[in-house]
Amino acid sequence: MIYRPRMSRIVYVNGAYLPEQEAKVSIFDRGYVFADGIYEVASVLDGRLIDSARHRWRLEKSLTELSIAMPMPWEEIEHMERELVRRNNIDQGMVYFQVTRGVADREFHYKSDTPPTLTAFTQARQLDPHPLEGCGVTVITCPDLRWKRRDIKSISLLAQVMAKQTAQAAGAYEAVMVEDGFVTEGASSSVFIIDQHGHLIVRPGGGTDILPGLTRQAMLELAADTHIDIRERAFTPEELYQAREAFLTSATAFVMPIVAADGKQIATGKPGPIAMKLRKLFIAMARA
Repeated sequence: MIYRPRMSRIVYVNGAYLPEQEAKVSIFDRGYVFADGIYEVASVLDGRLIDSARHRWRLEKSLTELSIAMPMPWEEIEHMERELVRRNNIDQGMVYFQVTRGVADREFHYKSDTPPTLTAFTQARQLDPHPLEGCGVTVITCPDLRWKRRDIKSISLLAQVMAKQTAQAAGAYEAVMVEDGFVTEGASSSVFIIDQHGHLIVRPGGGTDILPGLTRQAMLELAADTHIDIRERAFTPEELYQAREAFLTSATAFVMPIVAADGKQIATGKPGPIAMKLRKLFIAMARA
């Protein structure tokens, strides 16, 4: 199938709002040549951005780790996102933006004064109600083949692309990555289980082995507020199979129940009450 740009969508490239078919980035951009850059995905609900302050924190963290300069002040980035939402009439969906180290001749080393490249676009999606929330989703496990700095939201996503494609071929919604016998996270999500004692189990954050998921953090705060017992520790695929409940979180899925993994039904095979409660609480918080 040949991709044909939507004539109506407006995108952003280095200060200019353009029809997407007119948007261009140099073939010498280090994002294109080396995947030398980072990205963020901000959800849009009721025409408004969700959790902007956390996105600012993670953007600045990733750029600092890679020694890439902020392309412009955060307030201007946020204004750009809102302007794209307005121009594209997005009620529910997402704003994707990425910052690369900029344009330079192909050399592995880089100059610190190279102006960064900032691009952004919107996608309309149905987030609430999500078409899968009532039935839940299935996942498969796969080896985690990513690089070791997973705390940086790098635009280098080839391992995730391969995992997602494997999941799709298996008829699954998501790929759950496994390293050294333990679940790290989903290809584009964080993964949680509720064990038989009612504890919410999630891999600890704060290191370099997983991305600091923003929906993950917001959901953990909601869980703590509702007195759910949270245990931050690694868990195995076997614990996932045997869980009382399981769910994933992401910017566009919010909180999504997992009903089967690797063809094994989890509990009743239906969305669990804790996952659905946390989903409702998250959406209420986002709308507030």
